[in-house]
Amino acid sequence: MDRSSDNLPAAGDTALSLRDVYKTYVVGTDEVHALRGVSLDIRRNEYVAIMGPSGSGKSTLMNVIGCLDVPTSGTYSLEGQMVANLDEYELADIRNQQIGFVFQTFNLIPRANIFHNVELPLIYAGVPRSQRRERVERAIERVGLANRVKHKPNELSGGQRQRVAIARALVGEPSIILADEPTGNLDSKTGDEIMTLLDELHRAGQTIILVTHEDYIAEHAHRVIRLKDGVIESDAPTAGRAV
Repeated sequence: MDRSSDNLPAAGDTALSLRDVYKTYVVGTDEVHALRGVSLDIRRNEYVAIMGPSGSGKSTLMNVIGCLDVPTSGTYSLEGQMVANLDEYELADIRNQQIGFVFQTFNLIPRANIFHNVELPLIYAGVPRSQRRERVERAIERVGLANRVKHKPNELSGGQRQRVAIARALVGEPSIILADEPTGNLDSKTGDEIMTLLDELHRAGQTIILVTHEDYIAEHAHRVIRLKDGVIESDAPTAGRAV
C-alpha cells in the first residue's frame, strides 16, 4: 500500500517530491513498466532507505531521483524546481549542484590522487581554483582522510576509497547524498564504519537517501520505502524510530 500521502511535509521542508511518476522502457517490441505511479515526499535532513527485490523499480527510482533519468510521465520537483522535463545539459547542472552520489564501486580515477578525485566535481561545476582547495580539504577532513590527500586509490583500503567517494559527494555541498549500495564491496567491519560516517553526516544536517537490499543497512535510516513491481508497497519509519 502506498502510504506516501499520509502526513506530507510542509512545502518549505520538502527536499524532493514525486507525483504519479511512471517510467516505461521499450525493449524490442516489449514495454517494461519500471515505475507505475510512484508518489512520495522526502524532507530536508531525512535519512531514507529505498528497498526492494530485483526488478522492483528501486534502481529506476534512484536514477530518477538522481536526475540520471527522467520520468515517462508524472512530476518531479527537487528543492522546488521541476526537473522532469529538463534537457541533458540542465540535468547535468542539477546533478553537479544538488546531488552527491556514492556508488558501490567507488568510481574513482586510478591515476589521480585523492585531492584531485575529490576536486573533480568542482572543476566540472566551474568553481574557480581559488575556491576549490578549501572546499576539497574540508570535505576530505570530514571523512577522516586529511593525511592521505596525495595518495592514489590503489594505495588505500576499500573503506578508505569509499570515504574518498563520500568526500567527493560532499564537496559540492549538495542538497542530497544519494548512496547506492555503499557497503556492497566492503567487508562487514568496514561497512559498519562507512555507515557510521553516513550517520554522522545525517546528524550534521545532511539529507541522505540510501538504496540497499540489506535490512541491517536500512536500519540506519529513519524511514524505509519498499518497492514491489514498480509501486510503493510500504513507507514507514524504521522500527523504533520516528521520521
